[in-house]
This record gives sequence, C-alpha cells and structure tokens, in this order.
Amino acid sequence: MAKQKMYAFVKIGGFAIGIAACFLIALFIRDELSYDQDIVNKDDIFRVLNDELADGDWEKYVWMPAPFANVVKNEYPEVEKIGRFLNSELFGAGPNQIRRVDKLQNVYEERFVYIDQDLLEIWGSKWLQGDPEHALDDPNSLVITKSKADKFFPGENALGRAMIISDDVAKPRKITGVIADFPKNFHVNFDFFMTIAGVVFYEGEQMNWLATNYHTYVRLKKGTDLVKFESKLSDITRKYYIPQKKASGQQVDENKIASEHRYKLQPISEIYLGSADVGDGLSHGDMRFIWLFGSVAGFILLLACINFVNLSTAKSANRAIEVGLRKTVGSERSGLVNQFLTESLLISFISISLGVVLAWLLLPLFNTLAAKSLVFPITAWWLAPLLVISSLVIGIVAGLYPAFYLSGFKPIQILKGQLSRGSKGSGIRSSLVVFQFTTSIILIIGTFVIYRQVNFILNAKVGYDRDQIVLIHGAGTLDKKIDTFKDEIKKLPQVKNASVSDYLPIKGTKRNGNGFWQFGKTKENASVSGQFWVADENYIETLGIKLIAGRNFSRDRTTDAKAVIINQKLAKDLNLKDPVGKHITNWSNSGNDLEVIGVVEDFHYESLKENIEGLCIQLGISPGIVSVKVNTSDMKGALKSITDVWNSQAPNQPIRYTFMDQSFAQMYDDVNRMGLIFTSFAVLAIIVACLGLFALSAFMVEQRSKEISIRKVLGASVRSILSLLTGNFLMLVLISAVIASPIGWYMMQEWLQDYEYKITITWDIFVFAGLVAGFVAIVTISFQAIRAALIDPAKGLRSE
Repeated sequence: MAKQKMYAFVKIGGFAIGIAACFLIALFIRDELSYDQDIVNKDDIFRVLNDELADGDWEKYVWMPAPFANVVKNEYPEVEKIGRFLNSELFGAGPNQIRRVDKLQNVYEERFVYIDQDLLEIWGSKWLQGDPEHALDDPNSLVITKSKADKFFPGENALGRAMIISDDVAKPRKITGVIADFPKNFHVNFDFFMTIAGVVFYEGEQMNWLATNYHTYVRLKKGTDLVKFESKLSDITRKYYIPQKKASGQQVDENKIASEHRYKLQPISEIYLGSADVGDGLSHGDMRFIWLFGSVAGFILLLACINFVNLSTAKSANRAIEVGLRKTVGSERSGLVNQFLTESLLISFISISLGVVLAWLLLPLFNTLAAKSLVFPITAWWLAPLLVISSLVIGIVAGLYPAFYLSGFKPIQILKGQLSRGSKGSGIRSSLVVFQFTTSIILIIGTFVIYRQVNFILNAKVGYDRDQIVLIHGAGTLDKKIDTFKDEIKKLPQVKNASVSDYLPIKGTKRNGNGFWQFGKTKENASVSGQFWVADENYIETLGIKLIAGRNFSRDRTTDAKAVIINQKLAKDLNLKDPVGKHITNWSNSGNDLEVIGVVEDFHYESLKENIEGLCIQLGISPGIVSVKVNTSDMKGALKSITDVWNSQAPNQPIRYTFMDQSFAQMYDDVNRMGLIFTSFAVLAIIVACLGLFALSAFMVEQRSKEISIRKVLGASVRSILSLLTGNFLMLVLISAVIASPIGWYMMQEWLQDYEYKITITWDIFVFAGLVAGFVAIVTISFQAIRAALIDPAKGLRSE
C-alpha cells in the first residue's frame, strides 16, 4: 500500500466519503423513524380522520366537528379515552404575546393550543405539577411546559401564578399544571395549553356537525377490532351529520353521502411519516425522502466500491509476478483469496474509521442543511459492533471479485510474459465507470430540476403582491386602538396602504373551512367547500388582489356587513355565471343571506403544491395581524416610523414584524432543504467518481507511456496526445449521459407530481448535466494527460 500511495488514497478516500454519507443519512433516517415510537400504549392510540370521496379519490382531512368526541365517548364502549385539540390560530389566540401578570412587557410565543385534558393523558404527558385529572377544568386555566415555566419563573414555583395572554388583563390565566416538554421526536410540540371545556368560540359551535376544526385522538380498549370499530363509526354520519345538513336547508341524498363519507383511524406511530396526503398544519417527515436519501447514500458507497474493484483489477499486472511465484512454490488459490480479502478488509476498516470521523466533522453542517439537531452517538452501545460488521461486509463485498480475479492468474502465463498488462477486465472497468457517471448525472439532473422548481415557485405570479409588505404580529393587543393604529400607519408618507386581518396567503395564518350554497336554493347532495375569511375594507388593495367584477367593501355602507367578495373558483363551483348581486350563504352564517358584491381573480392563498380552492371574504375584523404596504426603498426608515406609531399606541409592548415575501419563501423551506441536501450528495458522488477516474487515468498513462513517447518521436502534437488520452473517457461520459437522461427525467417527473403548478423538464437540463459531468471529467483527466503529453520521450523509451 505504501508503494501505491495514490491508489491507496483513492480506495480509502472514496470509501471514507461513502461511509460518511451513509452514516449521516443513517442518523437522519434513524431520527425520522423514531417519531412517536416511545408513547405508552401507542398501538391503541389513533388519530381520527375524515375520509371523503371526491372525483373518484378518497381525500383525508384531519379536522373533525366539535361534537364528534362527546358522541364517540358516550356511545362507543370500545373507547377508553378521547380528546381534541384546536390550533389556537383559528380563533385568534395565537401566535400570542404572553407575560406574567406582574410584568408589563409581553414576550412573543407561538406554540399555543386549546385542548381536552384527556388528550394530554392519551399522549402520555408527564405531569410535574398540578392535577392530571382536573388541571384544565376552569375556562381560565393554563398548563405550560417545564421549559416555559423556567423561562417565565426562573428559580420560582410557577404553579398558581397568573399570566396575561394577548394583553387581555380582564382574563388572567392561572397556571394549574406544569408538564415535561414533549420529546423532539413527537409529532406535535406545544408549550401552552388552554382548555376547551366551557369555552364558546361562537354560538352553537359545540353542536355544529358541519364545521370541522378539531384534531381528535382516541385510545381504544385493548383487543378492539379496528375494522369493526371504523365500520361502526359510519353510523355517526347518518345519525348526526346528514340530519344537520337537512336542517340547514340543503337537499340531501342520504345514501350517496353515506357512501362517500367515512371515518378512518390513523395509528399515532404513523402520523409523522404517513400524513403527506393529510393537510393538518403540523410538521411532517416524508417517507419518500427517506428512501431517496437512503438510496443516494447507498449509491455513493457503491461508487466507492466500484473504485476499489476498478483499481484492483486495473493494477492486476503489478501483482501478477507475486501471484505466479506464490503459486509456483505451492500456494493454493484459497490462500491467495484469503490474502487479498484480508487486504480488502484492512482497507475497509481504515476507510470506515476515517468515514466515521468525517461524518462527525460534517454533522454540524448536515444539521444545518437538514434542519435537524442530530447528535453523534459516540457512547451508543451499537456503534462499535456496527463498525466491525460494516467493515466485514463492505470489505468482503468490495474485495470478493478482485480476490478471485487476481488469484485466477496461471503461473505459466505470468512467467512466460503472456499476461497482457491490464487487458483483462477492461470492459468491466468501462462499464463500472459508466455506472458511476450515470449515477452522478442523474443526481445533477435532479439538482437542476429542484432548483428550477424552487425558482419557479419563488418568482411565480401568485395573484397578489407579496413584496414590500410588512406584517405586524400581535396587533390584537391593541384592542380598541387597532383602528386608530391602522389610520395612523396609513398617514405615514412611506406607507401606501394598511389592512387588518389574520387571514393571509401564507403559512401559519388563520384558516376557516366552510360550506357554501346559493341562498334560497340548494346544491344537490352537498354544499360547495371553500375558505371563509374575514378582512377589512383595505385588504384587497393592500395585497394587490385584482378585483375583476363588482366593487370593494366600504365602511360607509351599512349593508356591507352582510356582503361578501368571492374568488372565481367559488363562483364557478356555485355555478354563478354573473355573481355580482347574487346571494349565497354558508355554515358559519347559519344559512343567513350574504350578498356577493365583488369577484376577485383567483390567487394562490395556499402552497403551489395545491389547487386554488373557493374563497369567500366577509367584511369584519380579525385583529391579529396588520399588513402594511410600503412604497419606499428606504425600508429601514419606514420600519422606524411604523415602530414609532406602534410605541405611541402600545408603549409597554414590543413590536414584532416579519415580511410577507420571507414568509412566502418559508412555505417552501422543505424544498430548499431537499435541494441543498441533494446538491451536497451530488457533489460527493461526483468527487468519488472523479477520484476513481483520476486514478484510472493515471494507470492508463502509465500503461501507455511508451506508446505516447513513440507518438511524440514521430511528431505527434500535445493536442493530439491529449485527445488520444481523453477521448475514451469522454465517450464513456457521453454514454452515461444518454443512459441517465431518461432515468433522471422519469424520477424528477414523479417528484414534480407533488405540485399542481410546476415547471416543464426541458432538454437543456440534460445537456447541462452532461456538460457538467464532461467538464468535471476533462478537468480530472487533464492533469495526468497533460503531464504525459509533456514528458520527455527519451524517458519513456529508456528501458527499450
């Protein structure tokens, strides 16, 4: 090994890179697969899903009607516990500003939730203080996590203390319980828990089967037949859901609704990785990413194994004399195989050791790319056995073919000089190089497609203006001063307009799913689904949404209190050919009359992964966020002026603002992360492939040194020699590009199916990928080729 330093470096270095990639991905996969696996009685705990048949496909929804839990609890003996939680954003409680009752300054916190006490027990929450049975009985009670108790009451006892949420000093919330923080590998991660018991969000909500806002979990008694229980749940549709639809004035086909609506139970252990098709507003992993990144890491390791095989067989002639002499003095083939496998195992052990060290060094960077907090398992009991077993497996797999290949040389051929140097296995080596570059080019194609899709999304025309819009959060603390605040903001010379509404076309703002139908008429079988938002008269102008028919809201018209503006999609769904002046109604208004006064052009209020759905906007106040449209390039000066106005209205509360364009980009953080990780592994794959190509080109130059010298003596130019040495390798890269293009197209076409709005994969992507691979190959080979082309011919022919 010492005599062949470069080849040893390529073998060990390539293996180390492959091992590091595999180790990091293994940590990532291990963390992803660990979610919700340590919950007590997890096999009996499920999340209830609404499953509805639409256009031939079953679509899953996590939101359940408020009375569902009580009905199931009282009428189904199979149920041991059932509990709900409600994202606090739905009813303006959060994200929130919160403070101690004896402090003036609020702190901005995000993870608030309304919850049933039984759900904390179902989740297995560990109570540190308070009564696990009755802590949330009082409507003004509050349970917090240990980390928040320490934050707000350092060195003090938080139990029994009071906190003010959203500056609502009239309703201080008493801390009645402290629980341990949820593990990082739990699918929810809330910190503040407010009770659902006794809270009225709107009149009739707790008996409304048509409005669905609650996440519902159930723990079944052991031995319950899951299939039979799900079947029994369908009775709820006929007993409660259909009668209320009839009572709302809708024409109903009972059998059709019953056949197209069912309740399904999702095991809690499958929520994190099994909810790609469930819109629940929670953070999730994606099993496809696990398979993808695992496959990529495996391929990188395979590329390193290919380098080992290629270089071992290519350098076979250098060991031919050794093999011949050993066989002549009586060595058996099995002994030679053992020798070569031992060498392979040694290289494997060294490589894995270096790879683990490299993984440890790269872990902080990988955590940044993957948005993880992975910890290197240096003290884990399984680490040492894993390294030993991996060394054995990789060493044997990578060394088996070279061992049998080298040990198969016949002594008589070697001693007579009949063994052609490097001739055997050249076809196999070429095939393996093609495989390496095919894999690398596929990764390059994937990288190009991902970044084009991200660029397409971030620059797409979404139907509203997201640039230079400042979002001021926690505006609900202004209470009655909010109109004054907005008016003062609009007077600023740097401000074009301002609007008050929690409903915005970005992630993390309020949503309100609803059903709509024409007033005085019925839509056969069911209402049309869509979003029902509340906004002020400046909303459409501030966001730059295009009004294509009718007029905007006006505070001067008292009749606008019962007026709405709808988008084109809702007009189409309701079959309103000339919507302005027509009257519609919805669940939230209990069937009361709403006049359509305007129609806006469809805009993307959700991710571009989803189709635009119906939207209805009613005039009103939802005071959590103030959107400010700035009309100056001096953003710093504008922010100072806005802050001054805020301080004049809320001197004891810190202003908190974000920017809409940044919030829009955050909707696609997962795609960006995937692109970064994909790019990183593509670079690693190319590095491994190029290491092998560099060593093979050095071997080729060594083998053809006499030929090159003779050509130079006969007048060959440096260019012609470079062409001679690089031509074969470039042909292999070209073949790789031809093979990789259809494979890469198919894989990325499948990935793009997640998006309703996406790029078209064009031919230039494949050309660029091939050119990148070709350029990298030329650069890799050129060092050896140029050195060979410039060598003195006399040195190459000296032995002759």
